Amino acid sequence: METTGNPANGRRTQRLDARITAEEKRLFEEAANLSGRTMSAFVVSTLREAAQRVIQEHETLRLSQRDRDVLVSALLDETAEPNAALRRAVRAHDDYTGRR
Repeated sequence: METTGNPANGRRTQRLDARITAEEKRLFEEAANLSGRTMSAFVVSTLREAAQRVIQEHETLRLSQRDRDVLVSALLDETAEPNAALRRAVRAHDDYTGRR
């Protein structure tokens, strides 16, 4: 299945077919009518939103795992010394909170 038409001109040239039950079709038609859109516009926009959400969640989880691995490695590294940026940040924090 192709996922998009030509994004440069916004023309939709690809088709998506799906077998659904009569009840699902009635449900989708009612939702499309209530939202003031055609069935096609409703299905495409709803699928696009769902796809973007799934991709976002997947990327967030993957980044979170990578970030967690980096953080744990840094915390467990007994030889690590704070760099200049971290020292400046600590001084700025101390100045801001009045700890000096």
